[in-house]
Formats: sequence, structure tokens, C-alpha cells
Amino acid sequence: MAEKLHFSLVSPARELFSGLVDHVIAPGTEGEFGVLVNHAPFMTTLKNGVVRVLEGDVVKMRIYVRGGFADVTPAGLTILAEEARNLTDVKAEEVDAEIEAARLKLLALDAGDPKQIALQESIAYLEGIRAALAN
Repeated sequence: MAEKLHFSLVSPARELFSGLVDHVIAPGTEGEFGVLVNHAPFMTTLKNGVVRVLEGDVVKMRIYVRGGFADVTPAGLTILAEEARNLTDVKAEEVDAEIEAARLKLLALDAGDPKQIALQESIAYLEGIRAALAN
């Protein structure tokens, strides 16, 4: 049996995945990167995007992350995401409803309200999930 990479993806809400995989591809701020077993150690920040978990050449899981950090050590890859959703568990209609609700909240705020930035970031994250679902 070939060696496997230990991969763990954690958000503040919960651990989304922990286990042995062949390959992980993640959206680094400097560009997309892949990690296999015995990869050289490094740490990087993540941008919003899809983390793909592969078994052989087959994508077995797609998780949409909102920023965070990736840490590759001799023990494996750990991703600490600000927010994350397994795309298998997400329905486009639910994301559309969340986007609409966030837009209505944004419209209800007064100009200059500090909550605007957080809502705009949330909308961008949700729109990214929506786009990932379409692909």
C-alpha cells in the first residue's frame, strides 16, 4: 500500500475532515498548491476557494474555504479555515437564499456602518460557494 498524507481541515465551527488521503490541492494566496505525502514543510495563507481532496486522480471531496492558513509538516497537512463548507452538503437554493438575506441586511444599514464590510465579505464568500457549485 502506498503511503498516504494525513490531512485535517478545521474551521471555528467544527472539524470538517481528518484522515488519510493521496493528494490535496488548496487555494493559496500566492496561487493554488498541491500537497502529497512527504512534502517539504511550509506554511501559507489561503484565499477563498475550493480545497480538493483526491484519491488517486479522482476528486473525492470539495470543501469551500474562506481564507485561513495551511501548515505542511512531516506529520501532514492541516488547514485552519476562517469558514468552510463541504460542497457535497450545500444546495444552490440555500446559498441563493443566504445571499439574498445578506444583501437585504446590507441595504438596511446606514452608510458608513462598520457592519457593511463584514456583510460584503460574507456575500463574496457565498457567491464563491455558488460559483463553485456550478462547476
